[in-house]
Amino acid sequence: MVSSEPNEKASKNELEENAEDKVEVKCCNDNICFIVNPSDPFTIPKFIDKLLIPGTAKPIDDTNNEYKDNEKHYHITMKEAEHYFSSYFPPTKIWGYNGLYPGPTIEAFKNISTHVLWDNKLPDKHFLPYDTTLHGTVDDPEGKTVVHLHGAKVESSSDGHPEAWFTNGFKVTGPEFTRKVYEYTNYQSGTTLWYHDHAMGQTRLNVYAGLAGFYILRDLLEERLNLPKGKYEVPLLVQDKSFTEEGELFYPAVPPFPVSVFPSIVPGFFGDTIVVNGKVWPYLDVEPRKYRFRILNASNRRQYIMRLSNNEEFIQIGTDGGLIEEPVNLTSFKLMPAERIDIIIDFSQHVGERIILMNDDTNADISGTNMIMRFNVVKPLQGEDTSVVPSTLRVVHPLNKGLVRRKRKVSFGAMTDRYGRPMLMIDNMTWSDPVTEKPELDSIEIWNLINPMPVPHPIHIHLIQFKILWRRPFDVEAYNNTGEVIYTGPKEEPHDYERGFKDTVDSEAGKVTRIIMQFKGYAGNYVWHCHFLEHEDYEMMRPLKVVECNCVKWYNNVI
Repeated sequence: MVSSEPNEKASKNELEENAEDKVEVKCCNDNICFIVNPSDPFTIPKFIDKLLIPGTAKPIDDTNNEYKDNEKHYHITMKEAEHYFSSYFPPTKIWGYNGLYPGPTIEAFKNISTHVLWDNKLPDKHFLPYDTTLHGTVDDPEGKTVVHLHGAKVESSSDGHPEAWFTNGFKVTGPEFTRKVYEYTNYQSGTTLWYHDHAMGQTRLNVYAGLAGFYILRDLLEERLNLPKGKYEVPLLVQDKSFTEEGELFYPAVPPFPVSVFPSIVPGFFGDTIVVNGKVWPYLDVEPRKYRFRILNASNRRQYIMRLSNNEEFIQIGTDGGLIEEPVNLTSFKLMPAERIDIIIDFSQHVGERIILMNDDTNADISGTNMIMRFNVVKPLQGEDTSVVPSTLRVVHPLNKGLVRRKRKVSFGAMTDRYGRPMLMIDNMTWSDPVTEKPELDSIEIWNLINPMPVPHPIHIHLIQFKILWRRPFDVEAYNNTGEVIYTGPKEEPHDYERGFKDTVDSEAGKVTRIIMQFKGYAGNYVWHCHFLEHEDYEMMRPLKVVECNCVKWYNNVI
């Protein structure tokens, strides 16, 4: 058995059982002495710390105010704090919501508003390498922040626009800042959302520093289903980190090629250590029964291809946008940064087993990024497991393709900046170029995401959920020479694990990805961007303006 408490030292037997983890171990009179170097993942013990479950945010007392009944109000503070990533690390400096990493989970219910005062108490200077040559960093403060509720249908003033930032005490605010207390109306189906920093030019640093947390939106449909709940429903926030020898967070100050800027943004960050819910390669003791896991990839750049080491199947019940129509059995699935998946794992036939959640992505390495965490099926069953996974989870009403108002083509590319760095772009435009995507409120659009680059891009569109229609390979060389899309293969159906509603899509390399969406709910200023955070921070983000519908004109044209 592994240690039952997060800061408990492992016994001799436990270490022998983890011998494959390449930890240097010495025996001294039956005592175990570790040589652990946080900067060297080969020396870090795996599956020693217990998985921590993020605490639930506590609403403030609203009994004496004028707000509606049942609405919840929160005061959440962003501040610098210390966090224990491992029993064998010293405390590590982080930026956290309420000083916690991950931040406290906000529980909400459909159609009942949530109000949050996001309070910036961060230092004026960043503790990670801060590049002052990017949009939003040249002459703006380092200690700025703004919170985006990822996947939420919300008014633009509460969306967390990257230029709606604010500093400590709201002393300085960005040009899009209009309110201190955000209102999340929750006018959407129950799902796994997450909140994270979205400040212009430094999202990669602020999220990496710890500014991320879950927002669980529930509804009556979910209440009617007899899915695993309570302690059998577990959120998993997965990130990759790197550490210095002293146990501090490491983020590179320069790219892997010479540049004249210091510090400088890097093309992408891959950490060498996997962290789940704030713990390095943790374990979770489970009962032999069904568990529900809400998994979020909150990494800057790393994608994960997850499977179980015993090749047991996952039962998928949801995507970014909530429950899918019917469950899907999966042996593996891919999660790009910002994507979520809602799955059931049935441990009932695996008493006594230790099952590792693996990462089969090609960027994983033998130091341990090919492993995420471990489930130990060692707890006794506490009562009969009466939860079920029904054959039908949700009735979905598809968007009417006959009412599509507009079809768009957008392309991804890169250029080299004056410092010799790659600058990722959408349609060869930067953030400050005029708005080109102006969908009308309530309109249905189809977007073709053209990716001639050799790498994928997880594209996130604020405000809405969409469906993936298909992907199709095309002749990249011809496109680069002439701008013409010449398809080289048939349409490819969405992967089994991405057939539900999405807010982030894997725009695969060398393919056109077609999505359909309705811009429903609110008009206003939003954004869309690549969710590789280094790409987002360096120009691969564009403004999106949802405009009031000229419905009479459109209706007359149709008839």
